[in-house]
Amino acid sequence: MSDALQGLLDLLDLEAIEVNIFRGGHTDEKRMRTFGGLVASQALVAAGRTVEPTKLVHSLHAYFLRPGAPQSPILYQVDRIRDGRSFSTRRVVAIQHGEVIFNLSASFHVNEPGVEHQATMPKSVDPETLPTFAERYANYAEKLKTEEQRDWFTRPRPIDLRHVAASSRETNREPREPRQQIWFRPDGDLPDDPLVHACVVAYASDMSLLDSILLPHTLSWDDGSMTGASLDHAMWFHRPFSANQWLLYDQESTASYGARGIARGEIWTSDGELIVSVVQEGLVRETKARRA
Repeated sequence: MSDALQGLLDLLDLEAIEVNIFRGGHTDEKRMRTFGGLVASQALVAAGRTVEPTKLVHSLHAYFLRPGAPQSPILYQVDRIRDGRSFSTRRVVAIQHGEVIFNLSASFHVNEPGVEHQATMPKSVDPETLPTFAERYANYAEKLKTEEQRDWFTRPRPIDLRHVAASSRETNREPREPRQQIWFRPDGDLPDDPLVHACVVAYASDMSLLDSILLPHTLSWDDGSMTGASLDHAMWFHRPFSANQWLLYDQESTASYGARGIARGEIWTSDGELIVSVVQEGLVRETKARRA
């Protein structure tokens, strides 16, 4: 297991400081705000710690309310909304410096038999033939202006993320269809805990989804022409899975208007099982320099 993945697992191992109250650690990344995927995954850990292990998360709905400070811990308060025979529901509020920065509702369900069907997995390529994130962006990072931007591209990463085609950062001069595919897997094996696997996938699900909104508009997050942030995030976990394998994240943006865009994604195992559906709305705000 890489040091970066171990670092992520340490961040997901929340400290229980009181009944239904947990504390999440912070990263040493040079970021202006805490990565939304980390807050979402830590909140899911907090919810899952209060649910019996026979119930697995099947859905979550979250709102990002304020930017988090990356160098400060976050408190997670869990409200045990309901415990039934088959389902348990939790609400989690994330607090930092006395203010709510994030809230999450999550539902957990026992595994039981039922009818089965799914869509057909989209065609893709062998992830082993694709360049790693570091290889793809080695030259790109050198051209960026700020230390924060360069650090984001060059630091060790807990998730091995591989784009099937050129990303918005590489092709922001030509409009493209608002679709992209990314293969990902942890940089090492995760422990045998379904909650950990779900939380790592929740973490990864926020890493690239909003990029699909930029593809038709010749925009990039890094050129100073715009700002963006996750506004809300929803996930549905369809079946048990192991994240210790390559997973295909097929993404598309269906609409963008009024400085907000929506993107959706499907996460597939390499053998064709649809395991997670994701929908996210994000802020996509052009700066005055771009509009001029």
